[in-house]
Amino acid sequence: MTATAQPQQKKTLLMTEGSIWKSILLFSVPLILGNLLQQLYNTADSIIVGNFLGGEALAAVGSSGSLIFLLTGFVNGVSLGAGVVVARYFGAKDWDRMRRTIHTTVALGLVAGVGLTVIGVILTPQILRWMGTPDDVLVNSIAYFRMYFIGSIAVVMYNVGASILQSVGDSKSPMRYLIAASLINIVLDLILVGWLRMGVAAAAFATIASQTVSAVLAFAKLTQEAWAVHWSEVKFDGPSLKAVIVQGLPSGIQNSVISIANVIVQSNINSFGAQAMAGCGAYSKVEGFAFLPVPCFAMALATFVSQNVGAGRPDRVKKGMKFGCLCSVLMAEVVGATIYAASPWLIGAFSREADVIAFGVRQAHTITLFYCLLAFSHCCAGILRGLGRPVVPMMVMLAVWCLLRITYITVTLHFIRDIGVVFWAYPLTWSISSVLFAWYILHCPIPKLGGGAPEVKA
Repeated sequence: MTATAQPQQKKTLLMTEGSIWKSILLFSVPLILGNLLQQLYNTADSIIVGNFLGGEALAAVGSSGSLIFLLTGFVNGVSLGAGVVVARYFGAKDWDRMRRTIHTTVALGLVAGVGLTVIGVILTPQILRWMGTPDDVLVNSIAYFRMYFIGSIAVVMYNVGASILQSVGDSKSPMRYLIAASLINIVLDLILVGWLRMGVAAAAFATIASQTVSAVLAFAKLTQEAWAVHWSEVKFDGPSLKAVIVQGLPSGIQNSVISIANVIVQSNINSFGAQAMAGCGAYSKVEGFAFLPVPCFAMALATFVSQNVGAGRPDRVKKGMKFGCLCSVLMAEVVGATIYAASPWLIGAFSREADVIAFGVRQAHTITLFYCLLAFSHCCAGILRGLGRPVVPMMVMLAVWCLLRITYITVTLHFIRDIGVVFWAYPLTWSISSVLFAWYILHCPIPKLGGGAPEVKA
């Protein structure tokens, strides 16, 4: 269908025109701030739970990331792919296919949210036992995860709404919604856990309640745009669903398999006891903040590249790739060095127990100076998704971050029973993936579509 003229909204950012570095930074900074606030959800849970309910409760909440990502990663990956498709149509000014893709994505999110709730509530005890969760932590873990997954449809729909807004360059609106949600989350944590001492399930409820607010605000915004979401039009459109699945399925599979690998890694950490679980869980919360710029620049690059490929601007694609990678790598290394130096105080904010702090600090000192490699790999993955080649990052990350990482840990722990073996798995696999991505990016041609349908290749 021939593209027709469409008025641009003030808060959208057409990244096919103007300064490249400004386009990327204007998109990335609100995204970083928004994700910073989102990270406050889990961090507020951990700090308040650890200080008011003790180490066992902290272990239950602190080890939540790998299991939650296991069950939400696939849906989030597909949402990311859908955003790339929407960005491509937005850059090409193909408004009809853009609208159909948006409504298809919303329908997919609703179905996935309901399915995730059912699966999460039913399978949580079995997965936690499979992960080797200690008996003294298991009851709290089941309570936390079941409450979280009861409201997981709100998590899915917020990610869908935010992905659509970000695909048209609007990263400021999601940031505002997360400001409101983070404040609600912290207040509820203090009341339900700190004051009323209602247990770890109350911390999960606070997170879900605040995420529901952000989802409602996101869709209130989406129903007001010129290309608005109309609930009567939310349905599956065959060609749009195919484009979303082709672009998003590799990312969804990648997220799911990596999350399975992370669950296996977490099970190895669990085998060292509740103190190790709590200390590594505390580090994971700190790392969550450190990691924030990395996916934000990767998403900015995916959106920038996709919009410019859609507009037929390969010159801007190349320049944006260079700037985004350099900026992300430098920022990640500065953050990593800062956390390395401050880790005793940062981990100590979550627990006063010396053994817990020792485990967290050791993990930080092993991993943080290699954040530059993590940033480079993620930026390359974002670039390749924007170019319509999501299968490549999927294959690299599955082979290196999953298969190789698990094999290394399993074999080495058999001979060296030390938790440092688990910690070193991350820098080693980040190094290998960075080399593979660098080689592929140097040999990867940029498609010249200029308004055509998204082209996806292996």
